[in-house]
Amino acid sequence: MNQAGFPFGMLLLIVIALITDYSIILLIKGGTLSGSRSYQALVHNTFGFVGYLILSALQFLYPFIAMISYNIITGDTLTKVFQRIPGVGPDHFLADRRFVILISTVVFTLPLSLYRDISKLGKVSLLSMVLTLAILITVMIRAATLGPQIPPTENAWSFAHWNVIQAVGVMSFAFICHHNSFMIYGSMKEPTLQNWSRVTHVSVGFAAVLSLLFAAAGYATFTGYTQGDIFENYCKNDDLATFGRFCYGVSIITTFPLECFVTREVVSNVIFSGILSTTAHVAVTVVIMAVATAISLAYDCLGIVLELNGALSAVPLIFIIPSACYLKLSASRWFQGENLVSCVILLAGVFVMFIGVTMTILYPQDCSHGAELFYCSPSNLSVIHTTPSSGLLPTQNVSQNASQST
Repeated sequence: MNQAGFPFGMLLLIVIALITDYSIILLIKGGTLSGSRSYQALVHNTFGFVGYLILSALQFLYPFIAMISYNIITGDTLTKVFQRIPGVGPDHFLADRRFVILISTVVFTLPLSLYRDISKLGKVSLLSMVLTLAILITVMIRAATLGPQIPPTENAWSFAHWNVIQAVGVMSFAFICHHNSFMIYGSMKEPTLQNWSRVTHVSVGFAAVLSLLFAAAGYATFTGYTQGDIFENYCKNDDLATFGRFCYGVSIITTFPLECFVTREVVSNVIFSGILSTTAHVAVTVVIMAVATAISLAYDCLGIVLELNGALSAVPLIFIIPSACYLKLSASRWFQGENLVSCVILLAGVFVMFIGVTMTILYPQDCSHGAELFYCSPSNLSVIHTTPSSGLLPTQNVSQNASQST
């Protein structure tokens, strides 16, 4: 919302959700037409070995970068949670993001990622969804109690911003699930196109509603001060935000293995012809996670990671490849009937990918990782414990600090 402009950003979020829904179903339709049981097989049957290699690279790159971003989030959020424990200060090992990332990897994400069957993660995914609702409630409460105390930035409510294309990358990152769609489709008790369409509509619709609520509540609270990781915006001594950070960290840890499953499957198909022995299964998993963890230990700016992964990987996987496969397999002309929609989505995807990557490189997000923003200064500590009706003083303090910081 910060990049797109709030009104246009909300409309754009809905459009991305509709395109996601359409392209996920299109993907399975293409698989049915070509007799394919995986995304890679679909592209191989449609565009040959070159297309297969390009898809494999993208399908590996997206979840791999997602794993890096999840580790960054885990380090950012849980260190702040641990610092609320009495006796844990900034110099404590529990406040070290690198230590937290390493421990969460070894104790939680690695064991979960070693499963072979993705259906084994069903209960873990349910926990992640419940925690997401708890996080949403936290953000909405703070929108009502903290938001009125923070003065909006200049042009905070303008219809659209010039760097809206970068926002498309972030939104695409949020919605993409194409890289593991065939795996989930195959895990259904009755994998039919009708059942898949129903599951897709419910899942994407639910995700869209949650995303809209998160976007509205988060941006209304912080406007132009919004960080790539929204919990970087909340004050460290905010107990409700600490609860939200804890839920967020656990949710991310339980989501991480889904991405590892996909990266491992790509390696298995490309290098091992789809068959991994027990030893190779463990070795590939450990190597993938070790490399992702090493990068996340060295780099901590989430916003740029989300933008690049969205524009470079998510946009082709959502917009371009499903549409291109269906158009190639369809007997009708590209600009006739249902194919027209696929053609428009394909062209839009090509435009967004090239412009998005270019703008992300030329105009990267500012990253104030770990920094307390002005409204968290000692003179404004009452903000996070005060409701909007408590009086004008906190607002005045924040306004004064805002004018000083600008």
